[in-house]
Amino acid sequence: MDHSMPLITTIAAGFGAALILGFIAERLKLPALVGYLIAGILIGPATPGFVADVHIASQLSEIGIMLLMFGVGLHFSPDDLLAVKRVAVPGAVLQMGATTALGMGLAWWWDWSVGGMLIFGLSLACASTVVLLKSLEARNTLDTMNGRIAVGWLVVQDLVTVLVLVLLPPLAGVLGGPTDLAAQAKPLWITLGQTLLQVSAFIALMLIVGRRALPWLLWQVARTGSRELFTLSVIATAIGIAYGASALFNVSFALGAFFAGTVMRESEFSHRAAEESLPLRDAFSVLFFVSVGMVVNPAILIEQPLRVLGVVLVIVLGNSLAAFALVMLLRYPLNTALTIAASLGQIGEFSIILAGLGLSLGLLPAEGLSLVLAGVLISIALNSFLFAAIEPLRRWVLKHSEFARHLEQRQDPYAELPMSTERKYLEGQVVLVGFGRVGRRIAKALDERGIPYVVAEQNRDLVEGLRKKGIAAVSGNAADPAVLIQAHIANAAMLVVATPDPLNVRQMADTARALNPEIEIVLRTHSEEESSLLHTEEIGTIFFGEEELAKGMASHVLQRFAPK
Repeated sequence: MDHSMPLITTIAAGFGAALILGFIAERLKLPALVGYLIAGILIGPATPGFVADVHIASQLSEIGIMLLMFGVGLHFSPDDLLAVKRVAVPGAVLQMGATTALGMGLAWWWDWSVGGMLIFGLSLACASTVVLLKSLEARNTLDTMNGRIAVGWLVVQDLVTVLVLVLLPPLAGVLGGPTDLAAQAKPLWITLGQTLLQVSAFIALMLIVGRRALPWLLWQVARTGSRELFTLSVIATAIGIAYGASALFNVSFALGAFFAGTVMRESEFSHRAAEESLPLRDAFSVLFFVSVGMVVNPAILIEQPLRVLGVVLVIVLGNSLAAFALVMLLRYPLNTALTIAASLGQIGEFSIILAGLGLSLGLLPAEGLSLVLAGVLISIALNSFLFAAIEPLRRWVLKHSEFARHLEQRQDPYAELPMSTERKYLEGQVVLVGFGRVGRRIAKALDERGIPYVVAEQNRDLVEGLRKKGIAAVSGNAADPAVLIQAHIANAAMLVVATPDPLNVRQMADTARALNPEIEIVLRTHSEEESSLLHTEEIGTIFFGEEELAKGMASHVLQRFAPK
């Protein structure tokens, strides 16, 4: 169909179809993104009737990816990334290697070329950051330790994939592509050196110059008092840096926007920036799912059902099982392993880009791209169900598997306090759950008053650092009774939960009450609804961030105007 205004018709059709089908999906108790994907199929070229502009929809979805990654960066500092490097870096590399091998095995069975096998396997190993973020945000777990590990894991995946995308053209001839491409390409060592230099230069520029320039820019705009200018500065920064990173440094839009967010996080206006960009992030992320649906040809599901099934099994089971095994080998809790496994059980934007490049280089057959697109559609639709199954599966496994219980109880040197721990940390102490921004401030106040405390923290590397400083700390998820027992909750005076983990707060409180009926419990909450519910249940003393801030400011104002 010919459109005189393809941009407007694509946006109108995309949003309209997504709204209707997303609403129907929610009423059927399905994730809304399933409706968004089906909306894309209906307005795409594979189905009769209205056909939106695929090229424009793809560009609009890129804006959504930029804004989403920018928002993640606003809540994810470089220190957070470094804190999970021991699990994210080896885990991402080994998981991608394992899944690539599985995908290559499938392609070998279908008698594809070496280059087609490699690109196909790599395409099945790249999880979608957009899908992960939507899943974590829907469950309020983006700021938890599990969420930080998952995001860090996918950031490493993105870096590896960017390197692969740059190296593929010069390697095309070696992998079985047209020889003229190989003749035109630069030597491999030059390409690799340039890529590493460009990525390093971009990251250094953002961390050294951007850390000063972007917060200063945000402050100058905020001083004008114009909300429109502030919102414009946030969006312009996110999209402008993402585009500049791609044009000047050959870094992907997603990674460019992510690092823009991490450096802008240094500004005192970072929370306002996240709030101002949220509506646009949500709107354009919907277009990402619609654009994925538009490029899928449903006919592949009928023509090659067994091959599609094999692809889905490699994506959902291969990625998930590889990630699960690696996280468990690195001695992280079962809950963390299951969360990372669910996070990796899907593929998305980078898989489409990689498969498309392989097709253009003459390495991947057209059927390979269709299979990858079908895998993207089905794995994204299934991913919400994987996340919903985490806790029931964890309980079932622990109930029926002695080996799983043994893994949960295995001897980790940081999972219990040393025998040399002073008695003041074992009786009448404060058990502080979480050592993030809030937890650190609470610990500082306790140190100043000489009040003993024990930290319970999921980040094993952080616990190791605290131990070196002489701070009593245990590693693990405090929702697990064993962790609170190791923190000697039975003899503690108070439990302070400073971590934003609404899913596990009640479990922590119930465990503490069961082990120590007289313990005083202090909880942190992010939402007014959760705060009201916890007050109703009389779990303990509840601190709701915005409410406490308002009380503090109001108290200051009232003191200023108090009668003299």
